[in-house]
Amino acid sequence: MNPFEKDLIRRLEGMGMEAGIIPGFIRNLANIILPNSSLSLFQINKQMHLLGWGGVELDYHTLQLAVACFEGEALKSTGKTRIENKAYS
Repeated sequence: MNPFEKDLIRRLEGMGMEAGIIPGFIRNLANIILPNSSLSLFQINKQMHLLGWGGVELDYHTLQLAVACFEGEALKSTGKTRIENKAYS
């Protein structure tokens, strides 16, 4: 587990999320972010709420940690050097 993943998990736990549901939350978040890289924070939160994650409101810092985690995984699997995403820069 890389430092970004550890920080993301700690941050989600600090927001009141139980450790057992964090992997599902992160998986749903990845499924929203990766194919739709132009979504805003508001749009991502809206999509997560539609999936039943209404008790958690992502902030900008937590979203950035998640994006860093997803970029690391995507880069390992595709060999790219960066994921282009104007909404997060």
